Amino acid sequence: MAEKLPLHFVDPSSRARAELARFGFSLGHHCEVYGHVGELAKHPPRRGIILVRDSEGAVAGGGDDVIGTAMERLAALGVWLPLVAIGDGGRAAQIVAAIKAGALDYLVLPVDLAKLGHCLERIAAEAEAYAEARRRMIEARQRIANLSVREREVLDWLSAGSSNKSIARELAISPRTVEIHRANMMLKLGARHAAEAVRLKLEARG
Repeated sequence: MAEKLPLHFVDPSSRARAELARFGFSLGHHCEVYGHVGELAKHPPRRGIILVRDSEGAVAGGGDDVIGTAMERLAALGVWLPLVAIGDGGRAAQIVAAIKAGALDYLVLPVDLAKLGHCLERIAAEAEAYAEARRRMIEARQRIANLSVREREVLDWLSAGSSNKSIARELAISPRTVEIHRANMMLKLGARHAAEAVRLKLEARG
């Protein structure tokens, strides 16, 4: 029988944390609980699944985009673990926003034990592949963020299959200038050839 991944519950309500941990233990998982993402950040986990309550108290300064902010802060710590959002599900837009931000699932309160178990089994089977894909996406975004506006434009046109001469026409600059921007762009991305630069752009989309 495969070892079950540890669960990391983030919820500002101590009562809710205890209830979620009880569910996790009953499913055979080791559980850790945190009042907010800042607590989890003090000792960033390297294994397991993170479950975050989609409420403002779970992430200081999260505003309406609690899950998105949580994902950004975890990424800044080098934490690529899969994340599941938990909330009242009162607004469809809130659920959609959480999934778009990177949550692999959204569990609506009150959490059903059977649904939780099914969700964890599915995500655990994909956890390693997800973590690697997430790491590559964040790293690609960070590299692209270092490009100048013109270098990003060159990358966009390069990704569309345009030649240096075509890019020069589109940007109203000389082919030589395109070559300079392209060389700088490749250096910043750490790309050895054009195909690798295009791959990084695709990975950044997630």
